[in-house]
Amino acid sequence: MKRSELIFTAIKPPLDYLALILAGVGAYAIRYLPAVQNVRPVVFDLSFANYFSLTVAIAAAWVLIFALTGLYSIRGIKKFREEFGRICVACLAGLALILAVMVFSRYLFDSRFIILTSWVLAIIFISLERIFIRLLKKFSYQFGFGVHRLVIIGNGQTAKDLKDEFTYRPTLGYRVVQHFDNFDSQIAEKMKQMVLNDAIDEIIKINPNLKPEETLALINFANEYHLDFKYAAGFLDTQLTNLEVTTFAGTPVIEVKRTRLDGWGRIYKRIFDIAVSIILIILASPFMLITVIAIKLDSTGPILFKYKRIGQFGKAFTYFKFRSMIKNAHQYRFDSEFLAQQQNLRDGSPMIKFKADPRITRVGKFIRRFSIDELPELFLVLIGKMSLVGPRPHEIEEVEKYQRHHKKLLTIKPGITGLAQVSGRSDLNFEEEVKLDTYYIENWSLGLDLQILFKTPGAVIYRRQTL
Repeated sequence: MKRSELIFTAIKPPLDYLALILAGVGAYAIRYLPAVQNVRPVVFDLSFANYFSLTVAIAAAWVLIFALTGLYSIRGIKKFREEFGRICVACLAGLALILAVMVFSRYLFDSRFIILTSWVLAIIFISLERIFIRLLKKFSYQFGFGVHRLVIIGNGQTAKDLKDEFTYRPTLGYRVVQHFDNFDSQIAEKMKQMVLNDAIDEIIKINPNLKPEETLALINFANEYHLDFKYAAGFLDTQLTNLEVTTFAGTPVIEVKRTRLDGWGRIYKRIFDIAVSIILIILASPFMLITVIAIKLDSTGPILFKYKRIGQFGKAFTYFKFRSMIKNAHQYRFDSEFLAQQQNLRDGSPMIKFKADPRITRVGKFIRRFSIDELPELFLVLIGKMSLVGPRPHEIEEVEKYQRHHKKLLTIKPGITGLAQVSGRSDLNFEEEVKLDTYYIENWSLGLDLQILFKTPGAVIYRRQTL
């Protein structure tokens, strides 16, 4: 491992600690600004000395939470959006810890404004600090500091792709200094001279046809000269991103994982779903109350429309949302005379969507346009039947028409919004929707979830207007 990696990892905890203290101090300063006091006067007595000592202790606890969430991994997190997602979850857990301590100790902090502002500033300051570290690391690569100098052993398309990747993306921190098709005694001698000249750090073996004794000789060479040895598993025809290696009886076994939403990823997403759904339910409660009244005044029938939809692993669950159609509208889907009069906008897919659907009520048109009918889904997220982000849950009749590759959508929990919804909503055909949802399943991260959630309001407002 390069010394630079240890340095960049070692500076993260103290920098995070400093950023958290600055966030706390910044929140305190903002609360006492004249402009803020004009809106909400300070009615408490909180000395800066007492507040600062409390901030120092809380910041230390937050750094421990950061460690538990993997923010101090030696190898780091490759994509910033994934790192940003972990920062948000860690800060959310830190906020929850503060609130829990207040509840169980019956200690009432003087200002909720300072707590919430500290939380927001912590996310901002930590994110800016991590961006600075990433930029500093990439800048150092330009001068050769921390660059992994490697030799590729192997041939074929995989070797070419890796060589091109490292050549045209120097910010990855790798530089190919030599490329050999195989490994024999002559190549070993050349590599020995390179080691003596301090020209290489790592070896990547790609050739799957290399004989076992040649592979063993290559590993022994790497051990003898203290070089890192990596093996690129290019034995499958498809590109795979979710691989996990486990050793059994001295034999490495590679598992092709269906999704990153496993293990800690699943825990992170569930914590995120619970926390955000509670916040959104509180914020949306006035709109939901108004919608309930409007539905009752507009048409006869129940407030909620309930029926079965298919969730994770193909299991059915009771789905509900605000009723936007006439009573018993679902039965018309099986009426041949009614179907003959309608134009299905999703022709050629398992899904049905009628143009100018006559079953939709006056209130229904409005709440559908702005997705208000879907607000009750937040309760399904809270109880664990759905997630904030994921493939849309489809009906039993629709899933029965799935082709084999469509069933990958059932790998994870369905979501209120998803990559397909913010990339085109109703304009996408079903196959395009499947491709986007499959990409999400295979490349999930908390950062991607946040990106989709931030894009959702714009997708609802601007694209719904064209429907």
